[in-house]
Amino acid sequence: MKQVLQNLKNGETKVADVPCPKIRQGTVLISTQKSIVSAGTERMLVEFGKANFIHKARQQPEKVKQVLSKIKTDGLLATLDAVRSKLDQPLPLGYCNAGIVLESSAEEFKKGDRIVSNGHHAQVVRVPRNLCAKIPDNVDDESAAFTVLASIGLQGIRLINPTLGETIVVSGLGLIGLLTVQMLKANGCRVLGIDFDTERCELARQFGAETVDLSKGEDPIAAASNFSKCEGVDGVIIAAATQSDEVIQQAAQMCRKRGRVVLVGVVGLNLRRDDFFKKEITFQVSCSYGPGRYDESYEEQGIDYPYGYVRWTEQRNFQAVLEMMSAGKINTKPLITSRFCIHEAEKAYQELDNKAALGIILDYPKTEEKSLKRGTIPLGMKSDFQPEYPVVGVIGAGNYASRTLIPAFKAGGAQLKTIATSTGISGVHHGEKAGFIVASTDLNDIFQDQEINTVVIATRHNVHAAQVIRALEAGKNVFVEKPLALTLKELNEIDQAVLKYGDQKKIMVGFNRRFAPLVKEMKSLLEVRKDPKVFIMTVNAGFIPGEHWTQDKAVGGGRIIGEGCHFVDLMRYLAGVPIKGYQAMKLGQTSGKTVSNDKVSINLQFEDGSFGTIHYLANGGKAFPKERIEVFCGNAVLQLNNYRNLTGYGWPGFYKKRMFFQDKGQKTCVKEFLQCIKSGDSGPIPYHEIQEVSRICIEIDSSLQ
Repeated sequence: MKQVLQNLKNGETKVADVPCPKIRQGTVLISTQKSIVSAGTERMLVEFGKANFIHKARQQPEKVKQVLSKIKTDGLLATLDAVRSKLDQPLPLGYCNAGIVLESSAEEFKKGDRIVSNGHHAQVVRVPRNLCAKIPDNVDDESAAFTVLASIGLQGIRLINPTLGETIVVSGLGLIGLLTVQMLKANGCRVLGIDFDTERCELARQFGAETVDLSKGEDPIAAASNFSKCEGVDGVIIAAATQSDEVIQQAAQMCRKRGRVVLVGVVGLNLRRDDFFKKEITFQVSCSYGPGRYDESYEEQGIDYPYGYVRWTEQRNFQAVLEMMSAGKINTKPLITSRFCIHEAEKAYQELDNKAALGIILDYPKTEEKSLKRGTIPLGMKSDFQPEYPVVGVIGAGNYASRTLIPAFKAGGAQLKTIATSTGISGVHHGEKAGFIVASTDLNDIFQDQEINTVVIATRHNVHAAQVIRALEAGKNVFVEKPLALTLKELNEIDQAVLKYGDQKKIMVGFNRRFAPLVKEMKSLLEVRKDPKVFIMTVNAGFIPGEHWTQDKAVGGGRIIGEGCHFVDLMRYLAGVPIKGYQAMKLGQTSGKTVSNDKVSINLQFEDGSFGTIHYLANGGKAFPKERIEVFCGNAVLQLNNYRNLTGYGWPGFYKKRMFFQDKGQKTCVKEFLQCIKSGDSGPIPYHEIQEVSRICIEIDSSLQ
């Protein structure tokens, strides 16, 4: 199928062939009929992509601070690689979609329903149930495609809470502004529209508003005063897009005492205190389509807010807009300035250079359903694979997989065949770059492929165990990015699968820290010391919001299982003997706030009498090294900082070793795994150690609840 993608690195917009996404529970698969290029939002994205690095940095100064901090801890080369990788991610464009249901796992929608959604510009989109709404029979697809844009304006109206007869200014008469004008008029308000474009001002007058044409030198503050009979307007909805602070300052000056200002667009926010203080003006920023936006439980999990408590969610805003269209209260036809076929989408984006462009419609030609739902895309010529060497299928192409794992497997000599991802977009992009033969959204293309003998699993943590078992059942070697499992039940099921299917197959977890060059140097220095050792590891883990998927126990498992396992494995490797006991303590509860398991001290006891402490802390500062490990043994100390500097204190024959750049062992980890497959030797980490570390991390996390 065709989909419009943008490269944020160079601003290139292209129509790509990508595999059709697979339906998930609570989602709808939609065959797009019409979508709208948002002249405001999408123009900003395209312009950002085309900007050079200096201009990008000026637009996102907070990101520059993060980059500078990362350089201090990870080094210049690693940081540059991370920045380039971030900008290289393909961005799907579009969020205004009208189409027909192809397949549904949400009971309120069925095949053949006409629905709107915030789906991208693609022939087929997969959208969660709460981001869809049925189209009334008397509303055509082109009009319906404006629903999401209108909902953005509607949410601004709900926040400003106008009453019958109030005077409301709409500053910025782009698509959202002109739709907002119509909805305010339907609400019984008197409306004053402001813009630099004469044609847009004329459209606003057609919709019943009075206007201020800034291109003719008209004074918006004087016009607002006259419009409100010198009382000041009741409210201002800002739907403009500009970096200037003038718009927000003018809005405050237009308002009466206790007036309201709501920001729907993007403007400079240098608020002058006196403008708001003297009149007690309220200011609020509107969040997209309404309540539920950016709430994963609402959008992804489909958990609706109670109707009696949250009357207008984003889905109910969609429905309200469609009902207004059905009643003839919203007219979108004058807003359409051009139409293009999806295959000509690149021309549509060139139209954004025309400042007069408003509604740019993308049409989708009728296509056979079987062709639309094709989940496999060829990326290159088929190779003659050597079955005695690793032939690899990769599941997942997120940031870590695309930046680190896939390049490591390629550099290690793996034969790359199939890459499978959820939406297909990242699979095509990174698959083409790495030289895969096939991109897919169907895991059967990996598990059932007889040529593929090795599966790399780089998905969210909650599916690791099931995918590991399925790969073992298919008779394939398995490399799974940590963790191996989230629960003891899952771990036991993997144990049974290893016993049943894994005798000749390699199973490997990406515990890469033990493969870092300076860690191996530490190991060689420690091996000659037979007396017990004391390990102290400090992990300055950094803050991750509680709503992030890694913090979700059901999806990410939490930070001890999801990331802390690295450090338990590292200490187990350096000790060289099994862990015989553990204790763990987390930061205490304060001020009634729940403390997650990301500020923890873990004590490990080893069979040879050694012990170690891991301080895994999310409340430190970024200027401090992220990972440091110290070993006390025989009146001497080894200290490793961030896998770049290893120092010996009183260590005979060793003083210091320094790496030019940070090396956490990812490439070596993959290389040794591939070599074991080629040679037929046992895996680079014995399975009993993988199982031991995984079990202890799960038990530690459970003990902290």
